[in-house]
Amino acid sequence: MSDARPDLSRALGTAAGVGLLAVVTGRTKLALLGSVAAGTAAALTLSRRHADEQTNSISDQIRELEQALATQVQRRMDAEEAVRSLSEQLSVAEKRADEASAPIVLSDSGVGGTALVDPVTGLLNQEYFVVALDSRIAAARRHLRPVSVAVIQVVDGREADNRPNAEPVVVADALRATLRECDTLTHLHHGCFGVVLEDTTESGAISTMERLRLHLAEHHPSLTLWVGVACYPAHALTAGELIDRADTALAAARDWHQSRIEVAADE
Repeated sequence: MSDARPDLSRALGTAAGVGLLAVVTGRTKLALLGSVAAGTAAALTLSRRHADEQTNSISDQIRELEQALATQVQRRMDAEEAVRSLSEQLSVAEKRADEASAPIVLSDSGVGGTALVDPVTGLLNQEYFVVALDSRIAAARRHLRPVSVAVIQVVDGREADNRPNAEPVVVADALRATLRECDTLTHLHHGCFGVVLEDTTESGAISTMERLRLHLAEHHPSLTLWVGVACYPAHALTAGELIDRADTALAAARDWHQSRIEVAADE
């Protein structure tokens, strides 16, 4: 009987210890679970905060892109408006250029009763020459094309110093035979001839005048041809300057006894 009591006491003590251990272990588990839950909550909070920051950053980028896009759209609208404005200005300029380069309608007499057609040769006269050259230069400036002018003198004879001018009708017929229909042929006041070669470079003008020289040499071998050539825009930019340069070149050609085609010197 006495041996049973200690066994019972040890059993009760063991059970109490086990119960106490269970309580302590349970509390530890609860503490660990609480710690884990707190850590998870903190991690979720940090993750959410990071996600919010990313969302805010993306929103800022979207706003910046929208502003940039709005700026580009406005610039494009401004550019289109500028293009429309320039197109209108170009249309007005083209209309004025068309009016300036329109063919001149001839009548029997010009302003103040001055005839525009030379009665001897049937060619246009010096007044028309100046107006036509100015008109062709305006059109050439608009289309970025060249224009050449040639001042021509043909004399009768091959060697003498004071040779008279050749018959105007002979020269006029030679010009009609060798030049294009679009070229302007005129008989000037001092017995010379003025030619406007539209859309013609310096080399083209020389070639044209060479055809005239060969024609005269074949059909009128006793005649001498002197030519002064000037080109827009290489030698001058206005009609008056171009005629002056061609006259200067003609004066240089006269220094030769034989036929000579002289081109204006580059400045």
